[in-house]
Amino acid sequence: MKQKIGIILLVFSMMWVLHTFSKNYIVDPSFEKFISRKDQILTDERLWILMIRIHILLAIISLITGPLGIIKALRDKSRSFHRWNGRLYVLSILLNFIPGVYVSFFATGGWISVIGFLILNTLWLGTTLLGFYYIKRKKVILHSQWITRSFFLSFANMMIYIIVVIAHNLMNFTYENSYTIAVWLSWSLNLLVAELMIRKKVFI
Repeated sequence: MKQKIGIILLVFSMMWVLHTFSKNYIVDPSFEKFISRKDQILTDERLWILMIRIHILLAIISLITGPLGIIKALRDKSRSFHRWNGRLYVLSILLNFIPGVYVSFFATGGWISVIGFLILNTLWLGTTLLGFYYIKRKKVILHSQWITRSFFLSFANMMIYIIVVIAHNLMNFTYENSYTIAVWLSWSLNLLVAELMIRKKVFI
């Protein structure tokens, strides 16, 4: 059952990666639809687009490497692959902090959304670095617990998308309110799921 959960998460990750890549790099590479929904004027649209592209690309890398690191069969088959895959995962999140913080300041929903995104970015980086710190000290259990938290925070964008669809399209909340709610729930709900996984020792 534990192995199946890892594979299911891998499938979800790959599906979301394909959705995200096609949407932002093929269908709407200039982000016209996304920008049109913003409730504030971008001070430098070209810089924002550059930063959001970097942010999305690095997030895609974390969504690909993350599931490959939590599947026990892959870890057991090649420790070397697990280490290098993990390093790439950590690097993608480390490099994503600055673009993530930058685009946070232009979030739809005003300062409440901005604060929510800043907390998300800080938690994502913090949990990842703690996971890296503990594996360097060969504390495997603590490493697994913190990386599990980090991994589920990688799904924040997917959670935002789902909550916005429910709140805006089905419950008729305004887009701005839906987005603000989604930002805060994206990391709080995902961390709750991560804690449940940790208690069940799914990825250890």
